[in-house]
Amino acid sequence: MSSPQPTDLLGEIYAHWIEELGNVPAPTTALLRLLFDDWQRATAEPEGVTYRHTEIGGVPGILVMPLDADPRQMQILLHGGGFALGSSASHRKLAGHIAKACGTYSFVADFRRAPEHKFPAQIDDGVSIFRALLAEGFRPEDITPVGDSAGGNLAISMTFQLMRDGGPVPIQVLTMSPWVDMENSGSTIETNDATDFLITREGLQGNIDRYIAGATEPTNPMANPLYQDFTGFPRLYICAGDIESLWDDSVRLDRLARAAGVDVTFSVGEGMQHVYPFLAGRHPRADEEIQLMAEWYRAGRARL
Repeated sequence: MSSPQPTDLLGEIYAHWIEELGNVPAPTTALLRLLFDDWQRATAEPEGVTYRHTEIGGVPGILVMPLDADPRQMQILLHGGGFALGSSASHRKLAGHIAKACGTYSFVADFRRAPEHKFPAQIDDGVSIFRALLAEGFRPEDITPVGDSAGGNLAISMTFQLMRDGGPVPIQVLTMSPWVDMENSGSTIETNDATDFLITREGLQGNIDRYIAGATEPTNPMANPLYQDFTGFPRLYICAGDIESLWDDSVRLDRLARAAGVDVTFSVGEGMQHVYPFLAGRHPRADEEIQLMAEWYRAGRARL
């Protein structure tokens, strides 16, 4: 039998990355970062969105400003890339599509990356951004953490840190293909291996080591949200592709949060790759997902 082939541009990009990395015996983190900035190629440029390099709370990044959006509503987008890769450059267009649909601004944070900066530097940067926005006059209900893959982990963990600190917290958190299991134990890492064109168990372990080795244990709830008590957590959005290797992470996260009484929306991308909203503007399912996010976002605000 022939091996499955990519069915969309994102799958083609992932397969191309893996093919090219196969030609490099020991790719450096610097090379991987250059490669992962190519992530943005999957996303069409959103119309009517402008960008500005700036910093919030001492954290650099790109401010995403859709025309006619409310500048007093801010999303904090924490990018994926295994805590070590990805950037505001790779994610600004994705942030633009989500912010435009929701009618908000977005700040794509260039948080400190591993291995130069270990856990919990990335979480601390997210908290710093949130607190700086509060100091600027934003209401906590107007600030929404958003994250994909490892960034989904960070969006959840920064919210738990804010809850621990006893101050204001967001009312909702949005995640895409969140990678939460730092024990690398998900069953679909194996069962979906043939249909996921990016992720391998070895690659995940490499990023786990970059992020937490020597800093904490993989069972620390602040590094691994599957060990958290989600009681009192804000409403949560999860979307994930059912053929991706990290599918089981989203399934377990959904089950855990629901059991604690969290208002969870779990949107399934049938036949879609890891972080399929990257295909915004190029694939109908990705565009549909962006609209579902926006409907969810507005429904949460309607409760205020």
